[in-house]
Amino acid sequence: MVEQVGVAKAQTDTVTLIALAVLAGAFISLGALFFIVVVTDPRLGFGVTRLLGGLSFSLGLVLVVVGGAELFTGNNLLAMAWASGLISTRDVIRNWLLAYIGNVIGCLATVLLVAWANSASLGGGTVGETAMQIARAKAGLPFGEAFARGILCNALVCLGVWLAMGGRSVADKILAVLFPITAFVAIGFEHSIANWFFLPFGWVIDTQGTLSLAGIAGNLIVVSAGNIVGGTLLVAGVYWVAYLRSGRKREGQSL
Repeated sequence: MVEQVGVAKAQTDTVTLIALAVLAGAFISLGALFFIVVVTDPRLGFGVTRLLGGLSFSLGLVLVVVGGAELFTGNNLLAMAWASGLISTRDVIRNWLLAYIGNVIGCLATVLLVAWANSASLGGGTVGETAMQIARAKAGLPFGEAFARGILCNALVCLGVWLAMGGRSVADKILAVLFPITAFVAIGFEHSIANWFFLPFGWVIDTQGTLSLAGIAGNLIVVSAGNIVGGTLLVAGVYWVAYLRSGRKREGQSL
């Protein structure tokens, strides 16, 4: 199924792909904003607050999977169809590039709308303070840590997409997405598309100039690279080796 979906995604026309990618960027941004609001009051304790924040952020991928959208990180699973020779390297790069560009447009457009709505003023301005803290922490991550967190993040994201493909109903798909996405957010892994909301939003509301553009750019580049490694090698690559390397589907081999 992942192979077939990969082929279909690779053949999607440019306008449709970009439109759906813009939606995905907006969906992930809404999940990120929901996360910021929920973790702003930490009185329940670190673990419980992060758990609730992760559940809130899951809104983004639920909208992507159930509503239908093109998310760069989830599309790293195209590597399975590529490894089987069903699509070309050019097809993969085209899909990833257009999806990434569309995701960024969706994120930045949402940043502008959220700033216009003055969402940072919620909770007497504490939501804005939380957004700034998150952005500063991300921009200040050492590149090695950011890369490793990007790998681990997209392993869980792609596993969430993988599990959702086994769902037969909307409820099945939502439940499949919740645990992997909640886990990566609660643990503090790094998602490149979400960071296209977190970091620009923090920069927009940063009236004191504490966020460096170099730190923002560095995080986005390194985390994007880590996401590719996590999705293509740790999920698509491992499952391709396990089930498809012989050129035929192996049915009935499940844990």
